[in-house]
Amino acid sequence: MFEKSFLKKLREKLAEWDKNAEKTRSKKSMPRFFTISGEDIDELYTPESVKNADQGDYYWNNIGLPGEYPYTRGVHHTMYRTRLWTMRQFAGMGTPKQTNERFKYIIKEGGTGLSTAFDLPTLMGYDSDHDRSLGEVGKCGVAVDTLADMEILFDGIDLSKVSTSMTINSPASILLAMYLGVAEKQGVSFDKVRGTLQNDILKEYIAQKEFIYPPRPSIRLITDMMAYCTKHVPQWNTISISGYHIREAGATAVQELAFTLADGFQYIESAIEDGQDVDEFAPRLSFFFNAHSDFFEEIAKYRAARRIYAKRMKNKYKAKDPRSWLLRFHTQTAGCSLTAQQPENNIIRVTTQALSAVLGGTQSLHTNSMDETLALPSEKALRIALRTQQIIAYETGAANTIDPLAGSYFVEALTDQMEAEAEKYFTEIERRGGVINCIEEGFFQRELAKSAYRFQREIEKDERVIVGVNKYVLENEKVDIPVLKIDEQVEKDQCAFLKKVKQERNGAAVKENLEKLCAVARNDGNTFEAILDCVRVYTTLGEMCDVLREEWGEHVESASAMQVS
Repeated sequence: MFEKSFLKKLREKLAEWDKNAEKTRSKKSMPRFFTISGEDIDELYTPESVKNADQGDYYWNNIGLPGEYPYTRGVHHTMYRTRLWTMRQFAGMGTPKQTNERFKYIIKEGGTGLSTAFDLPTLMGYDSDHDRSLGEVGKCGVAVDTLADMEILFDGIDLSKVSTSMTINSPASILLAMYLGVAEKQGVSFDKVRGTLQNDILKEYIAQKEFIYPPRPSIRLITDMMAYCTKHVPQWNTISISGYHIREAGATAVQELAFTLADGFQYIESAIEDGQDVDEFAPRLSFFFNAHSDFFEEIAKYRAARRIYAKRMKNKYKAKDPRSWLLRFHTQTAGCSLTAQQPENNIIRVTTQALSAVLGGTQSLHTNSMDETLALPSEKALRIALRTQQIIAYETGAANTIDPLAGSYFVEALTDQMEAEAEKYFTEIERRGGVINCIEEGFFQRELAKSAYRFQREIEKDERVIVGVNKYVLENEKVDIPVLKIDEQVEKDQCAFLKKVKQERNGAAVKENLEKLCAVARNDGNTFEAILDCVRVYTTLGEMCDVLREEWGEHVESASAMQVS
């Protein structure tokens, strides 16, 4: 981008500038300036900061144009000038009926996509009446046991007109099958169904720990579902490869970037090994990133992610369809950055985080509510979070031009640095035998633990300021924000409804389809097709998960793999 003669003159000018700046530096002790990831930030960024900027092809190989390879500047040619990002708000609490009411409220207030949170028993593959579900039903999400619950959840909502995201992993195939079951009953053909399934089991082993089965059969569940959806549900994003929870578990921005993409590449390789054509399934893969508080580092992370992915898909996996090169992603503001102290401050945190996601080119965005560190969002807090997105979209001008920070010496240098650091991790993961080996030996887990410890120590030593926590603290603070509470009656009602469904369904059909699922899991065949047949006769989520537990066993994380030196 820059001639060598220009860069030579710049170096001379910089040397002169540095002498003048030193007069100011010497007057006071300068603190260390570094990103949340711990990377040092230079005092000044110039064209000299952008490595290889004197090479003629640098711009086309590293920056380029929006909607064109390597997609650093965005996956669509016109980005938000043509269509704004999808504005999602998380919903899921109590019974399906209560969540259905929240869905309708979100749509009424201008939300353009639904995001579904499920309760812990559902995430772990247990029915609401299971002993292990006691006290957890409907508490951190909605309880879903059978197709009957999913019918209530989307009652009065046309599945041909709404895009739905579901945050579910180990039993993801079962919940998608239930969603498709509702579409069938509404008369909506599968090719019109749109949405995203998180379905990222690898990050569960790494970070969130909501796994059921060992890694390899879990991967089979995913590739079977991918094969089915490629053929029958072409508008569905089959996996949302999630860095969000990796970041929430303590990862740096670089670790989030590298580990998330490494997981994605593992799914791609598994599907190719299964005999699937990369250009058939890759266009329906999506990603899910965290928007943390370091504004410029986050923007650089998103830009680097698109570039790395495009290069790998084109050069390593030989994808020929440009749609396969596109890294499309959803973003959620950082839950781990929210504070119980002075919770109103979270509105400002979420605003800046959301703006970084928009300037980074996200396709979909969820803004956390200020009270989410205390409980599930209240209606008022949810509305403020949604209005945050709408103000960014319509009042700030951030959506008026594409990738407005492109060409910033700081942003471009940081983007290049993020890419280089991620490549180092890819090399190390490959040296250790790949993603699954790294999970089994605890490599990812140890890296996250080290980063989380470093971050916490920085706060404790006042090297990093968290407003309201270790600086600008309010003495004897009383938090006066009403929080949403789930009544204990929810569990009783849910268990009673489940009992009723079991009594009214065709028991013989349930038994027959569970036996078919067991046979498919033990041998060959598509597990998703067998699960869909089970769902149609109102087999419970727990019954299906128990069959697979019996056949494949349960994953137990090795204590030795978690030891941090």
